[in-house]
This record gives sequence, structure tokens and C-alpha cells, in this order.
Amino acid sequence: MDKPHELSVEELNEKARDLRLDILEMTRLAASGHPSSSFSAVEIVTALYFGGLLNYRPAEPWWPKRDRFIMSKGHAAPLLYAVLARAGYFDRSMLWTLRQVDSPVQGHPIQGMLPGIEATTGSLGQGLSVGLGHVLGGRLSGDDFRVYVLLGDGECEAGQIWEAAMAGAHFGADNLIGILDYNKYQETGPISREMALEPLVDKWRSFGWFVREVDGHDVGAILDELNLLQDVEAQPAILIAHTIKGKGVSFVEADFTYHGRPIVGDLAVKAREEILCN
Repeated sequence: MDKPHELSVEELNEKARDLRLDILEMTRLAASGHPSSSFSAVEIVTALYFGGLLNYRPAEPWWPKRDRFIMSKGHAAPLLYAVLARAGYFDRSMLWTLRQVDSPVQGHPIQGMLPGIEATTGSLGQGLSVGLGHVLGGRLSGDDFRVYVLLGDGECEAGQIWEAAMAGAHFGADNLIGILDYNKYQETGPISREMALEPLVDKWRSFGWFVREVDGHDVGAILDELNLLQDVEAQPAILIAHTIKGKGVSFVEADFTYHGRPIVGDLAVKAREEILCN
């Protein structure tokens, strides 16, 4: 097994803080990006890459037996780039070129431009289908890797998510694990107003999935739940992670409009201070 990182809970919380600082700096320098959508999923991705869950080789990014992570909510690209750099896939200095012309560090992940990116995402609703394709392809090649797909709650309004959910259950894709970043807001407002998803647990179960819920900012609990989901057989599984949009910065948590705008100037200084104090 190739798990280059397996940190303690205390170390994972420190890593999450560092990722938030990287996201803040990337989007500040770019004067563009999606900080709050990235902040809400930090503990989830930290647990995957640094908690001993994913099998991966940064020096061999296309190793056939690697586990796959697909960032379906592609606008959270700053988080994906930050974790890949911290995991050793490429030099961290590349982060500061976010959204620059000719930079591989684009506003949404593009497969082939940076090592560690498993899928081009940004058109929401497609990542679960891609993840299922990886699982079924692995069956054909005899590779027993797992595929983790991080979904946004807003994109669960898209019909393709539910087509993929139905297909995943039909094919008994027990190597497919979805994680829903359920921060309750999308770009235009609260999910409950724009297109309500509840009863969300019942929906996933009715589509044939094994479902668990967790505090999406409790790294230890996330690890426990994802380890449990690895043992599910004959059906795909999803972890619904209850999160806070903009987690770690109080004024961003209180204002969903930071979904698509950076934190700059004096507010960036204040945000950095809050992240460091958490």
C-alpha cells in the first residue's frame, strides 16, 4: 500500500490550517476565485490525502493502482491545487500563479495540465459519472482501486448526479465513495430556497446507496466514517458532510456572496489572523 502521509488528528488540523492559508493567498494574488467553497471542504480533503486513506505516489502520478480523487465541484480548485502541492505533486510556488494566462493552475482543474488532477471539472454535475467510469474501468483492467468524488450540494440539483447515482447502485460499485460538501449554500443563495435537496439521506438511500453523515470539520470523525465506508460491499457509499461555507473566517461564513469573489486588502489580513488563531 502506498500511503505517503498518515498524520495524527492534531497534525491534520495543522495541515488544514496551512491549506486555508494557501487558498487565501492564492485567491488574493489572483484577485479571483472561490475561497468560501474551498474553505468548506478543507478538512474533508485533508483527511483523504494526509490521513492514510488514499493510496498515491506523487512521483508517479499515473500509477495504475492509485486511488482516485475527483473534485466534482471544480470551482474549489484552489483547495485541490493546495493539497496536491502539499502532498508533493508539484512545487508549491506554482500556487501563486492561479488564474494567470498560460499558467497550468487554472480557475477550474484541467486534467493533463498538472500532475494529480484526475478529471477536468467545472461544468457541475459530471464528477460522479466520471468516478463511476473509473471504477468500471478498474474492473475491466483488474485493478482494485477506490474512487472518491467530492460533490457540492448545489450541483446535486443537476440530473446527471442522480443518473450516476442510479447507475452506481445498478453496477454494485462498492469502490465508489461519494462525499457531499453540504454547506447549505450555492452561489445565488441558500439551497433550501434555490432548489431544496431534503430529505437528502432518504434520497440517496432510495437510489441504493449506503449513507452516513458527519461533522465535515471534525477530521477525526471524517476519518472514522471514511474507513467504515471502505468496508461497504455490493453498493456505493456516500458520506454527507455537514459543513460551513467559508469555514475559518467569520465574515466569510456570514456572507455567501464570497462564493465567487476573493478576500483582498485589509480583509485578507483579517482573514489570515482568524485562520491562524483557529
